[in-house]
Parts: sequence; structure tokens; C-alpha cells
Amino acid sequence: MITYFTSESVCSGHPDKICDQISDAIVDAALTVDPKARVAVETLVTTNRVVLAGEVTVPKKLDYAQIARQTIRRLGYTKSIYNFTDASPISVYIHEQSPDIAVGVDDGGAGDQGMMFGYATDETPELMPMPIMIAHRLAELTDRAREKKVLPYLRPDGKAEIKIKYDGNVPKEIENVVLAVPHDPKKTNQEVKNDLVQHVIKPVCAQYHMKIPSLDTIILNGTGKWEIGGPASDTGVTGRKIIVDTYGSFARHGGGCFSGKDPTKVDRSAAYACRYLAKNIVAQKLAKRVEVRVAYVIGQSEPIDMQFECFGTEKKSFAIIKSFAKDLLSLSVKGIIEGLTLRQPIYEKTASYGHFGRDGFPWEAVLSSYA
Repeated sequence: MITYFTSESVCSGHPDKICDQISDAIVDAALTVDPKARVAVETLVTTNRVVLAGEVTVPKKLDYAQIARQTIRRLGYTKSIYNFTDASPISVYIHEQSPDIAVGVDDGGAGDQGMMFGYATDETPELMPMPIMIAHRLAELTDRAREKKVLPYLRPDGKAEIKIKYDGNVPKEIENVVLAVPHDPKKTNQEVKNDLVQHVIKPVCAQYHMKIPSLDTIILNGTGKWEIGGPASDTGVTGRKIIVDTYGSFARHGGGCFSGKDPTKVDRSAAYACRYLAKNIVAQKLAKRVEVRVAYVIGQSEPIDMQFECFGTEKKSFAIIKSFAKDLLSLSVKGIIEGLTLRQPIYEKTASYGHFGRDGFPWEAVLSSYA
């Protein structure tokens, strides 16, 4: 049966991703001072303005405004023409964590209630869905072309959308590529499109062994013009790209975002744990596709629910799959944090191009073998 699936990703300078990266830079700064720091921070960016709010409990005072400015500078917002720069005013409204929450978390309980999901599939080397992986790589290579001045006329911000044709559960070809990238108006939209085909689309297609789509199926800047991106054209807020962060809508999502939260927040840590279990189940060929889901109660250590769905692709019994998962990682809050070594400053890097499907994060590690 022929079906189609579309996913999107965004560049690191997208307004929502600016916010995610600032919030996670604060998480990293707090964990650097104290691995048991408590952080729940939100960022808002708009025209020439940054607002930071939330709760941070850490023994050393942090310079939140400076952390934000460093991130904004790294993302390329340094020119006044963008109407948002590393010199924009920053308002800080951050206080300590509520003692009503802290009392439960201090005893090893979850920092919130909710449902979390993890997913893996064997359709890509990363054990991720093909549409979201290609979308991520398109966004990432667009950023690299700007940062390395291969295409120096590109400006911060951007989005990538990819439509994939499936035959059954097998991705066959790219139907459409949609890119949105702000650029210097001295370059025409057609010139930019031709450059992006050569420096972004072709390399990504080669990486995933997909045929390069015809030019008439590639859309750049749908209105025909985009000169200034970033917060001056679209307000950004932490946590508004949760589908980009996960599986591109190929799997379910519990609703809680990741960025700006320390590992006691199971919205983040349990979602990482579920991905770790799902990826290893597929890597060990116990199933071709799997979704892991859990649910927690604030202040309680163990999940109140844990389920597996293999969509009819399981190669072993569910008893064996569940036993494998149980032996691999404890899903208590403490078990996740310690088993995946999450009390370390690794989070700012997660906040662009997806939290899954990239090497270097503990939840992406795969067992070398399984008897």
C-alpha cells in the first residue's frame, strides 16, 4: 500500500529554538555548578526583547542575562538589521523551586505527573523515522552553509519540511522538499534555491540513498520573499517545537516539552529513557518498530504504567521484550537519572535538530550485543 508522510524541522536560529537553547544553556550552567540543581526555565523572545522566567535552585548565583547573550551571539544574531541581537534588553524573572514540589523530588520522586513516549524504527541507520531525519539534516546543513560562509548571504532562522512516499512501511522516495530561509535580497529566490539544491538537498539525499527530487517539487520561501527572520518576525517561546524535538509526529507525544528542565522532570528524563529502551529493542532485532510508553505521578518514584507496542513487527514474545527492557534500565526516577548519567551539562546541544537520532547522548547508546 502506498502512503505518504510529512515531517518538519527548524534551523537553530528559529525563534522557538532560540528559546529552547537559552533555556537549556541555563540548565547546563546550573548543572555545572551543582549536578543536583533544580531548573525549570522558560524563555520568550520578540522584537528586540528577551524575557526569562522560572525556577532555579542552585548554590551559586548565575548570570542569566549573560548566558542568554552568549547563546544569541552564537546563533548569529549580531546585526542591528535583524531587530534582535545579543545586545537586546533582557528581563529576568527567576526564583527558587516551590518547596511543595521540592519535598517530593528530594526523596527521589518525579518532578511532575504525565505520560511519556519513546519510539524507534529500523528504516534509517539512526533507528528513527526517515521524514524527521531528512528534515533535521536539511535544517542542519542550511545552518552550516551560513555559518561556514559557503552561502554567506543566508540569514539566521529557517525551516525544512519533507514529504516521503512509503510502500507499506518502507520509505521509497522524496515527494516534496519545502525550505524557508531568510536571505540578503541581493540574491533572487531562484539563485538561493539553486544553491540550496547543490549544498544542502543533494548531500542529504546522498546520505540517505534517496533520489534527488525534481526541481518543480522543491519549494523555497513559499511567498517568494523572506529577508528578515528571527524574533522580529515571529515571537518565540520555549517548548513550542515538541514534535520537531521528537519523531516528527510519527509517534505519540505526552505533551510536555524537554528544554529548560533538569533531569528530575520526567517530561524530559522519562522520554529519554523510553527512547533508550525503544532504540535498543530495535537494535537487538527484537522488533522492527516499537513505541514505549510510561506514566508518572508527581512525588512518586516508579511509573504507574508502562506499555510496549510493536505494531505487529515483534520478532520475540512480549515477555522477552519486557524482560529485556527491565534488565536494561530501571524506570524509577533515580534509575533513569543514574542509569543514563543525566546530571551533566549536555542539554544545550539537544535543543536544535532533535533530541533523538544523534550520537553523543546517553539515551542514544546501543548495547554491543544481547544474549
